[in-house]
Amino acid sequence: MSSSKPDYYAILGVFRDASQEEIKRAYFEAAQRLHPDKNVAAGETELFLETQQAYEVLSNPKRRSMYDATLPPDVEGNTVIKHEVFFSRPNLVKLGEPQLIYVLLEVGPREEKTTIPSPPLNICLVLDRSTSMQGEKLDIVKATAIQLLRSLRPEDVLSMVAFSDRAEVIIPASIKLDKKMQEGRIQMMQASGATEIYTGLEAGLKEIRRTLDPSRVNHVILLTDGQTYGDEQACLKLAEEAAAQNVGITGMGIGHEWNDIFLDALASKTGGSSAYISKPKDIEHLLVEKFKALISTYADEVLLEFTEQENVKINYAFRLQPEGGSVEIEMPMHLGPILRDAPLQVLFEFLVSPGALGDDDIATLLSGTLKTSITARPTPVPPIRLHLTRAVQQNPSADPPPTRILSALARLTLYRMQERAREAADAGQFDTAVRHLKNLATHLLSQGEHSLAKTALFEAENLEKMHAWSAGGNKDIKYSTRALLLSGVKEKAG
Repeated sequence: MSSSKPDYYAILGVFRDASQEEIKRAYFEAAQRLHPDKNVAAGETELFLETQQAYEVLSNPKRRSMYDATLPPDVEGNTVIKHEVFFSRPNLVKLGEPQLIYVLLEVGPREEKTTIPSPPLNICLVLDRSTSMQGEKLDIVKATAIQLLRSLRPEDVLSMVAFSDRAEVIIPASIKLDKKMQEGRIQMMQASGATEIYTGLEAGLKEIRRTLDPSRVNHVILLTDGQTYGDEQACLKLAEEAAAQNVGITGMGIGHEWNDIFLDALASKTGGSSAYISKPKDIEHLLVEKFKALISTYADEVLLEFTEQENVKINYAFRLQPEGGSVEIEMPMHLGPILRDAPLQVLFEFLVSPGALGDDDIATLLSGTLKTSITARPTPVPPIRLHLTRAVQQNPSADPPPTRILSALARLTLYRMQERAREAADAGQFDTAVRHLKNLATHLLSQGEHSLAKTALFEAENLEKMHAWSAGGNKDIKYSTRALLLSGVKEKAG
């Protein structure tokens, strides 16, 4: 499109065939982000006026039709985001039984890394200070919180909530902080009470909302060493509300008492993930690394909106990069962030039933849209159509899968083995769990992971003799095999 004719569809971030409802929704989202009462950055008032002009034309069917008639042909492609799709095999086979196919989706910035600005942060640390945190754990948490406070850039916002069976705002969300005073408040934190995550999470989100800004990375880091009882569903509801406001959640668990299944579910509602801190001395390293990752955020969220295909099921979705973690199969799917130096990679497992093949030569696995939110970009990012199809043939292709998907699959198999072992143990099927763990150990050995193989065999022995995991044993295996997925991605990237 020539520079003299504005692209109203691009300004609103919608496709040319967008419905009136989609145009209306895109306008309200853009207007809220760019309204002059809220934004004072140079040029944003002009962007707001352009957005209004785009809506006035596109919301009027007659004016839209006249405008469309002046447009050049639509060109496929996105000038902001690039994406690639890799399939585990080039075609589906006409079979009378269900078959699996894997798809690796990679989404990254089209810009050069050096031209991508680092966004300001709006972070809340929600810290467990229940009685079990007393001693070394709380001392390290306080020292790390002070370290992070001192490292803030002038444009960043850091708030802090401590919780047990009640929540207390230690550092309120504020653009300008008296750091010396806040350090003193952190030092005065004392351990007491029980663990009730809902109270802390609710107070943390309230602080985030005080300085909520779409141009910032808005994120809650929840750190706990215990389980919450009876408020899990209320916490998940809070996470859904956070996701709707583009607020991410990371869960960090210290030791072996916390509920990793719950923290995984909580974080995945927002495209986040959980992390395992086996020793208190690792608290500082993981928190600092998390801050670095947030500062290097390029897009704080990638959403996949899709239509379910008849006789095709998404069995499983796992984010390989930038942070490994299961992706909840829901509409829309929160795939996670894109970092400046690490594209988002998600591996999907599709189960295709014979009914999906029909008499056609092509089968559709997924039809949807990728929507990306970039904090440093005031205007919307054009969406990307995602239409995943495979040819249907009588015989399988002899072509091998791409090496990058082959490597990811080899490691995902290890992760899935530990999941099956855990499911079997939870169901009291200890013989089955032992068998899965021994298989896992064999595969780990074949891939040179001797230490982790030894851990798997040790846990197999525990389950066989005592029908129980060792303290932290299931978390050790889960997060170690999850880390292998990420390391496989790095190897290929290198």
